Amino acid sequence: MSEQRTVDFWFDPVCPYTWITSRWMVEVTKVRPVAVRWRVMSLSVLNEHRDDNPEGDWGDYMWAPVRVCAAVEERFGQQALGDLFTAMGTRFHLRGEWGNLPAALADAGLPEGIAEAAESTAYDEVIRSSHAQAVALAGDDIGTPVLAVAGPGGERVGFFGPVVSPAPTGETAGRLWDGFLLLAAVPGFYEVKRTRTEEPRYDMGG
Repeated sequence: MSEQRTVDFWFDPVCPYTWITSRWMVEVTKVRPVAVRWRVMSLSVLNEHRDDNPEGDWGDYMWAPVRVCAAVEERFGQQALGDLFTAMGTRFHLRGEWGNLPAALADAGLPEGIAEAAESTAYDEVIRSSHAQAVALAGDDIGTPVLAVAGPGGERVGFFGPVVSPAPTGETAGRLWDGFLLLAAVPGFYEVKRTRTEEPRYDMGG
């Protein structure tokens, strides 16, 4: 049996493509010996020095969900963070319920009072530190998600993406993971990209 790998998965819960990629990664854990270590990053931090913020007027609001995620990780750990991400993504992206953070916390079996972190800057440095780790691995010209795995020499290798829609399932998900590992094993590999031609699809692909 293959040795289990750990993938670091940095996410901002408001990003639809990040949500879809995360569902692919959950599928991968069912067909490959992979464990996911969920990490927070922030589109607000990523875009704060840009003259043209691509997130527009959503900038300030976008701090709220990731602050709650950071609070949950610090207080309850990795598993709880993953559960909250699933709950947030289900409400935000599948149901269009963007403002009800207490309900997402309840869905994840967490105290609804943690939603108070949304209005606090107490976890901002934690978020910035985690975000900086993603940027250190994948570079400045990135978005979310960032995935990192061990390279051929044991060092962590990070990439923005993959961006995939809809999320592959079953062995198709496994084969995409296999390809991702092959790319990560090439020291000089940096980028593959094509223009997206449709809106995010939340149905699970084959």
